[in-house]
Amino acid sequence: MFETREQLQEILKKANQHARKQAKESGASIYYIKNNKRVREDAAGNKFEIIFDAAGKRQEFEYHE
Repeated sequence: MFETREQLQEILKKANQHARKQAKESGASIYYIKNNKRVREDAAGNKFEIIFDAAGKRQEFEYHE
């Protein structure tokens, strides 16, 4: 069965929404890239930019869009 581009985009959108909902309900963070930045969003909706320094140490800062 072949789907149209629009149908596939809608399927992906619904899958993304479902995964986000499940993560939120379980208290898990989700990770993604937005505007070429690594972002962690916690279950409460707070967003943090993830940065690794020269030594490889991970740091998180409040993310502002």
